[in-house]
Amino acid sequence: MTAIRLLLVDDDPLVRAGLSFMLGGADDIEIVGEAADGDEAEELVARTRPDVVLMDIRMPTVDGLTATERLRSRADAPQVVVLTTFHADDQVLRALRAGAAGFVLKDTPPADILEAVRKVAAGDPVLSPAVTRQLMAHAVGTAADVRRTRARERVAVLGEREREVAVAVGHGLSNAEIAGRLFMSVPTVKTHVSRILAKLNLNNRVQIALLAYDAGLLDAPDGGAADGGVADGDAPGGGATVGDTPGGGAVVGDAPGGPAGH
Repeated sequence: MTAIRLLLVDDDPLVRAGLSFMLGGADDIEIVGEAADGDEAEELVARTRPDVVLMDIRMPTVDGLTATERLRSRADAPQVVVLTTFHADDQVLRALRAGAAGFVLKDTPPADILEAVRKVAAGDPVLSPAVTRQLMAHAVGTAADVRRTRARERVAVLGEREREVAVAVGHGLSNAEIAGRLFMSVPTVKTHVSRILAKLNLNNRVQIALLAYDAGLLDAPDGGAADGGVADGDAPGGGATVGDTPGGGAVVGDAPGGPAGH
């Protein structure tokens, strides 16, 4: 068994020590480094090439949000799980939009944190549908209308089946569940997800879910936008791969460079 290479990032040395003690004893986890801020995390990622980064959000110098954005823009991007104190936090939501695969609370039981690391390394999101809905419901404010307009413009490039898959992803369904609901094979679902990611320039399923929410696709039972539709025709261009990762970005569904599988 190939061990999951894990990097710990938190400005509190006691938190890092506790995480290292809790997670480092697992046979399938290798702690490859510890960082006290986002700047140091970038250096260690380049040097140690972790599969997963457990990232605190609030840190001095370079915070976890900025570090997540930078790490996820790398060609060899590791999966990022953010550490937070609260379920519904604006910075957590921004980290998810930046490409983090999910989040765990700092008071989460050790066994659950370990399971979260394993799930992300295997390509699964660390977000239950209930938590996803809570976070997305928290994403309201003065910019909501502008965000919805822009999101609708982006999803207009999706074909009808791609839109249906995006809606299903937004509701937290797995590839197998989407296949059963939409009467298609799992490889076909993966192909649609790959096309969605490529067309919308996203890098994981959480980002698809957030964009579908912003566009209002989750408001209507048929997958259309609540106050105006999006294009039904399949947009031309490019074949898709049977995997969820266009380009070099990592994605929930096909984690790169680690022990992950489909």
